[in-house]
Amino acid sequence: MDKYLKEYLDRFDVHYKLHEHKAVFTVGESGFLRSIIPGMHTKNLFLKDDHGQFYLVCMDGDRRLDMKALGKRLGAGKLHFGSGSELKSRLNLAPGSVSIFGMIYAKGTTLIVDRRVWNAETVSFHPNINTETLELQHMDLEKFYNSLDCPKEITDLE
Repeated sequence: MDKYLKEYLDRFDVHYKLHEHKAVFTVGESGFLRSIIPGMHTKNLFLKDDHGQFYLVCMDGDRRLDMKALGKRLGAGKLHFGSGSELKSRLNLAPGSVSIFGMIYAKGTTLIVDRRVWNAETVSFHPNINTETLELQHMDLEKFYNSLDCPKEITDLE
């Protein structure tokens, strides 16, 4: 975990359990982690709309996102994946390491958290690197979410 993220989590009293593992680039590759790390495993999608607005969508790793329905609900029109260079400039992240924790660097990006993630007792996310996973209890996810100074919302994703 990078030093700045660790300091950020400490400053806001966000507790976590750190798990180190081999690099995983997709939810599909992370299946072996389910026997090691409890709770809901998440996926985080970096999206943009045709108007140049960016979104980080955090959802249950086992579900598929209906991008058309989300775009309509947000009034964003068509959503598509942001590029690697946009990801780097907006969230200071590299492809394969997209995480809710990138929101500490957010520039012009809205965080969308699925209510299933929000309601989970335990959730896990990469700490902006794909060779580690942080396990958080709901109370700590809530502390992190509330610490962010960016547009954000908790919603029901289809």
